[in-house]
Amino acid sequence: MDDDKRRKRTEFPKETTLNMTADRGVSEVKENAPTAAAGDLFSADEREKFARDGYIIVRQLAEKSILNRMLEVTRDGLAREIAPLEYEAELRYPGAPVSLDAEGGRTVRRLKQAVSRDFCFTEWVTSPSLAGRLQQLLGPELVLPLAHHNCIMTKQPRHSSDTGWHQDIRYWSFERPDLVSVWLALTPENVHNGCLYVIPGTHRMKLDPRRYDEDSFLRPGLPENKALIEKAVRAELEPGDGLFFHALTFHAASRNHSEATKMSVVFTFRPADNRPLPGSRSASLPELLLPASVGHSQS
Repeated sequence: MDDDKRRKRTEFPKETTLNMTADRGVSEVKENAPTAAAGDLFSADEREKFARDGYIIVRQLAEKSILNRMLEVTRDGLAREIAPLEYEAELRYPGAPVSLDAEGGRTVRRLKQAVSRDFCFTEWVTSPSLAGRLQQLLGPELVLPLAHHNCIMTKQPRHSSDTGWHQDIRYWSFERPDLVSVWLALTPENVHNGCLYVIPGTHRMKLDPRRYDEDSFLRPGLPENKALIEKAVRAELEPGDGLFFHALTFHAASRNHSEATKMSVVFTFRPADNRPLPGSRSASLPELLLPASVGHSQS
């Protein structure tokens, strides 16, 4: 895609062990299953909101001890450019350096394979505050795909980029589009440093393919897309806040206009009966079968 098209596609409104099961490509996280307390669950109103809007924000979802360790790992990974990672210049979204050799060319966009970087990420995905809520949305058996998200997203000053309106499912291949991603803020996220915007209810819509460009982003110049984008809301977060959103929910983000790096941790989850399609990128890496939060999975 040429640079003009890239610029036009983004618009915004105002003790544990792993048990490998090779036949399924799934690793089971084995531990004493944590029990989800009442505060670790969605209320009936919150579940209704997620069903209606395709997203919900939970304030102070993660404990400070986990957040602090994630920040340590993230800063170290950025400082030492610990692979695997992705540079802004490699995607060339609007605002990104034009090449790895250009000024800011080695600006990191994301640190990949978060689970393998430190045990704190396994602690996070198995925490009752997260697992209990996910079970309410997806069912009692949760699987964490390692091929998608499983990363630390960063937006750095001066050389970050805009991400156009898209659905995460666009490049994923599962039997059904029933997946939920959780975006955990490690630092404040607001309109100045590139917070996410989401369009409520779009997970329940089926759009004409002509409304997308060749990279499956919404074409913001179309009148029908403009009307949809005007309904977007910003997901401003403080450290420890979590954004749950459906794989079909449209979202986007601007570049970072502040002087501080924005950092977030992102994982996606699926129910055990929603398997990746054989031979697809979604099936290219093992997955983790997460332990159940006893007694509250369908509360």
